[in-house]
Amino acid sequence: MKNRVAMLLCGLALSAGCAEEPRPRTVTEFLDDPIVLEAAMVRCSQNRAESRYDAECVNARQAASIIAAKEERARREAFDAQSNRKREALRRTQQAAAEARRRAAEAERRRKEAEYLAQFGELPPTEDGAAAGDPAANAPFAVIPEGSEEPNQSPPPLDDATLASDGGNAPAMETPPPGDLGAIRDELRKRNEESAN
Repeated sequence: MKNRVAMLLCGLALSAGCAEEPRPRTVTEFLDDPIVLEAAMVRCSQNRAESRYDAECVNARQAASIIAAKEERARREAFDAQSNRKREALRRTQQAAAEARRRAAEAERRRKEAEYLAQFGELPPTEDGAAAGDPAANAPFAVIPEGSEEPNQSPPPLDDATLASDGGNAPAMETPPPGDLGAIRDELRKRNEESAN
């Protein structure tokens, strides 16, 4: 009986020794279950010398590097997207500033043009290029005195000084009043003698 028990124990020990080891988990299994991956990484990091060539530890390290690469790619894509948004915002800001400068320069040009045209009594053109309103509205004008009470009064006679003036602001040449030519010569002679003394 003791023999049978001993043989039975030996058979059990032999069958236990020949039993297959559980197969190592694959990289895909580790990628699908991060908790198992974390447990395997903790187990494999405790004794690196023994677990260096262990198939499950090799697969766990490979899965960890794949996950790290994915996270790095996602972080880089997020950084690139943020950089693109900032570049686009900066481009919009620069375009708005350039447009504001262009409008300010255009307004200054129009102001100077209106100032120049106002000297001649003209209105500047509108933004669409058409003439603005009544051109005579901004034109300089002369004040005409009210008529006298006697409507049949004739206008005063025109002399040479009045004829020389065109009514503008150009200087008119003054002409001496009409007189005797001899008197004029005597006057000139007197002035020359006085200046010589």
